[in-house]
Amino acid sequence: MNSTEAIYTAIPLGATAHLQARQFAAEQSTPQKGKQTYLNTLAVYAVHQYLQWLQIDTDLTQGDCWHPGKRALFDIADLVLPNLGKLECRPVLPGSTLISLPFEAMQDRIGYVAVQFNESLNEAHLLGFIQATDFPDTAEQLAIAQLQPMDVLLEYLPDVVAESIPARKMRVNLSQWLQNAFEVGWQSLDTLLGINQPVAFSLRSSAQSEAIQRAKLIDLGLQLENQSVILLVAVAPDIHNSDVEILVQLHPVPEEPYLPPNLQLHLLSETGEALQTVRSRQHDNYIQLRRFQGTPGECFDIQLTLGTTSLTETFVI
Repeated sequence: MNSTEAIYTAIPLGATAHLQARQFAAEQSTPQKGKQTYLNTLAVYAVHQYLQWLQIDTDLTQGDCWHPGKRALFDIADLVLPNLGKLECRPVLPGSTLISLPFEAMQDRIGYVAVQFNESLNEAHLLGFIQATDFPDTAEQLAIAQLQPMDVLLEYLPDVVAESIPARKMRVNLSQWLQNAFEVGWQSLDTLLGINQPVAFSLRSSAQSEAIQRAKLIDLGLQLENQSVILLVAVAPDIHNSDVEILVQLHPVPEEPYLPPNLQLHLLSETGEALQTVRSRQHDNYIQLRRFQGTPGECFDIQLTLGTTSLTETFVI
């Protein structure tokens, strides 16, 4: 993989990750060992968070790096995937082109993930993955250019995991939207609506020009008599903190003047609790949820229902 052309996966590192890293680092005998432990902990937490977004099971506390004695003795950053094995999550500092692979970090691993931090350590980028079988066990360093995209990790996992991924709702990453990286199916407004300007979006916490807007064509099937609708989502950073502000609208396709009546738009928490609901009337040309805010790492669902038919899009901030 050419690292200059790679699309990296960005993972926010919040207070929980840093609190754990500080606790582990404070136990170490020297400042150098403390820094190493701090970065190892953040790297493991970032990969754990990424796999949790994909609903792939991990056991964060069962790795050797969560064992006080082992993390004190060794330079390890392992993450346990139950019934599958261990991933080694190696930290990479800004500007580095090589990944350190100590001997103890190469034992009983199914592969390695490179995790690079920004200077403030509030965000990690997953640079890529390499299978353990593709790398000699006598090497002490791995070049970032040798890595494969993170998608390869999902393909590499055993069939029991790989087969279940299509059935899960992949989470739309709104933090990546703010870096102009979008999932397949989310298009610009002019592509779907035939316009190149915002549609009634009012985001009060940041300048309008900073808002990122994308639209997706939604088909609820026979309940709509094959009529489609368009889901619009706008996201912008809050100028006061690390939160983001979000606005969600539902529009008819350009060929239709109105939404189908009694079409419901729901905002659900990660646990399925209904936070907001709005229903279309006889001649609504769009409906929208009240704008809301979220914090990095937080998940929510947007659900459309009409009669007995429903469709859910899952988002992570």
